[in-house]
Parts: sequence; structure tokens; C-alpha cells
Amino acid sequence: MDAAAQVGRKGASKGAQVRHHWNVERAKALYDLPFADLMFQAQRAHRKSFDPNHVETASLLSIKTGGCPEDCGYCSQSAHYETGLKATRLMRCPDVIAIAQRAKDAGATRFCMAAAWRTPKDRDLDSVCHMVNAVKGLGMETCVTLGMLTPKQAARLAEAGLDFYNHNVDTSPEFYSKIITTRSLQDRIDTLAHVRDAGIKICCGGIIGMGEHIEDRLGMLVLLADLPSHPESLPINLWNKIEGVPVEDTAEPPDPIALVRLVATARIMMPRSVVRLSAGRQYMSDELQALCFLAGANSIFIGDVLLTTKNPKVDRDADLLARLGITSGLA
Repeated sequence: MDAAAQVGRKGASKGAQVRHHWNVERAKALYDLPFADLMFQAQRAHRKSFDPNHVETASLLSIKTGGCPEDCGYCSQSAHYETGLKATRLMRCPDVIAIAQRAKDAGATRFCMAAAWRTPKDRDLDSVCHMVNAVKGLGMETCVTLGMLTPKQAARLAEAGLDFYNHNVDTSPEFYSKIITTRSLQDRIDTLAHVRDAGIKICCGGIIGMGEHIEDRLGMLVLLADLPSHPESLPINLWNKIEGVPVEDTAEPPDPIALVRLVATARIMMPRSVVRLSAGRQYMSDELQALCFLAGANSIFIGDVLLTTKNPKVDRDADLLARLGITSGLA
């Protein structure tokens, strides 16, 4: 038996037991397993913690769009770039709740609210807390992404009943400085620690297709797997083509099989995390999505728009999941 197969067997022999202290070499050995072996290991890990025939459905709303002072080179909402996106003010709470209700009626079980801030101001955080409390009142799980948080701000969100806080690491430590300079990776890690200390679950993942190497994608997974606690939700985003941002010059769509391998590797490394196929699903065929579900992905965003980019229509998602025999909030 070769070394890669031994790593795969050893990694999966513990089933859904959580391990840390990963490195890129060990992750690469899993990633490079023969495809059937990798999928088998991922399915075995997946079934120990999740129903393999169920997918979580969430909805995402931009409650404050554009004008962000960060220079994230992939983002249409950065004020540093001319993308044609018009900045907006924070939405009114009643309008947000009406959209959340429609999302619930469409089949979403979690409602995620995103604001393009570096860090929220206290008066804006008060408004977001009202939104969180109101969405909870609809019987939905809640998630927000508001930029960097202080310990006090994280505690305030916890008091409001927030379930999840999204704060992505985006990519590997080695590639990070090539796409962002106004916020350090350590800033992100610090916010994740504040959120965790406040008792809020973490939603944290990254983006692929920005011009990074496979080792960067695996480095991102290693970073997440070596956190004190694995993120409860792990979104994997495909970069959406956006004119006017620096990543437009370096972006390269990932090979479909490479994406499936990444999902499977994430599932093995973080067996109890919900792995979400996030942005970019409109570029994916039904067959590719089916392979990703088989590899261990078990969450999607529903709705025609994700923040400022397109998403598959709900009818298409419902049809695909029905053909696969997968249950969800859409069924």
C-alpha cells in the first residue's frame, strides 16, 4: 500500500472523530488518492455525522451593500474599485423580516444577513440585533457577516440570539496578501476567536478560482482544520466573474474534478462541519453538484441572488434534489 493510501485509511479509520494538527502534505496525500478511494473515504466520514440524503437550505441577503473600505481584490463591494455597484444604506428591519419570511416560505431554514463594513458601528449593531431577534421569531436559524468584531460586539450579538457568524479566511496564508492588504489574516482569526468565546457558532471558509494553486486551497483547509474548534459551517465559494476588480486578471475557474476532490478532502478533514456549496453554483452542472453532494457537501444557498451575484433558481434546485432523492427545506 502506498503512503497516500495509508494516510487515507488512517484518516478515515477514526470515522467522525475530530483531529487537528493537519499540514498541507497530509492534506495533499488525501486529495491525491485515486478518485474512487477518496470518495469512499469522504462518504464514510460523512455518514458518521450526517444524513447523506439531506441538504441544508439557507438564504442570504445583503442588508447593506457596497462602499466597503477594505480592498479585497475579488469583491464588487469594495470602494477601491469601479465595479458599477451602487452603495446603499442599512436596510430597515421590517423590510428584512419580510424578505426572511419569503425565504422561509420558499424552503430556507437559515437566514443569513451580510453588511459591507470593515467593522460595525454601535448604532448599526443595535439595528442588526433587532433583525436577528425578529428572524429568530420566525423560527429560522440566524447568521450575520458584518466584518471584524470586538469581544463586546460579539457578546452583544450572542445576547440577541445569533446562531452563526460568518467570517471567511478566504484563502491560504501564503496567498492571502496577494488579494487583500487592508485586513490581515490575523485580524480574521482574532474575530473568529471573539465569536467563539461569545458562544456563537462559526461559519468560515473561502474562495477558489482566484488564481491560487491547489496547495493554497489545501492550505486554507489546513488553516480551518487547525483552529481550536472546526467551523460548524464551511462555505466553499467559486469566484464569480466581476469586472473592475484585480482578481479578474488572475482568475482561473477550477477543474470540476478538482472541486469535487476539494469538497471530499474538506469532509474528511472536518467530518462534523456542514460543507456548503456557496457562491458560483450557477456555473456548475447538475452532474457536478451531484458529485459534490456525494463527496460530502450538504448545504446550499437558495434564491436567485447571493449578495450581488447570481444563483440558481429555486425551481432548478428543487428539481435536482428531487432527482437525487435528497431531502431539504425545498421538499
